[in-house]
Amino acid sequence: MLNFVLFGPPGAGKGTQSEKLIEKYQLIHISTGDLFRAHIKNQSPLGQQVSALIAEGQLVPDAITIAMLEEEVDKNPQAKGFIFDGFPRTVPQAEALDAFLESKGTALAGVIALDVDQDELTKRIAQRQLETGRVDDQADKLQKRIEEYFSKTIHVLPYYEGQQKLSKVNGIGKIDDIFAELSAVIDQY
Repeated sequence: MLNFVLFGPPGAGKGTQSEKLIEKYQLIHISTGDLFRAHIKNQSPLGQQVSALIAEGQLVPDAITIAMLEEEVDKNPQAKGFIFDGFPRTVPQAEALDAFLESKGTALAGVIALDVDQDELTKRIAQRQLETGRVDDQADKLQKRIEEYFSKTIHVLPYYEGQQKLSKVNGIGKIDDIFAELSAVIDQY
């Protein structure tokens, strides 16, 4: 199984690049953001809880996130592999993901971080907010999400660097150029 984490701050291009990677490598894309939005849209009890947290720009607690992710992996027993997008966001989540994959007889092949500076992120998300109207892209919530990423989430990178699984790709430029760099990293596995 070929499993990867596509890592980066809000607006780094994880969703856009994941679509291209899914097509090329036939992997299953698991975006915690998409899972949260699906639960919110279906107004499940979990969705209502997640909705309140996201509306405030807060991260969803690990236990909820991990349970949703495990459920999604279990729905796809024939998968060639997974691209995890938006997860893990904390070292305990990274440890839980490692333990869960190990229990399934597999592991992460690598973690690819899309490097994008804050000015570019702000421009991209402002544009996305105009196009999609996503609640979590509103200026005040966006700033909180970006701060959360740079104060907390970024600390997951040394965890994977210690496992020699981390690769960094410049996330600024043409979509196809970024995709070519991502593919070159994945092709090493």
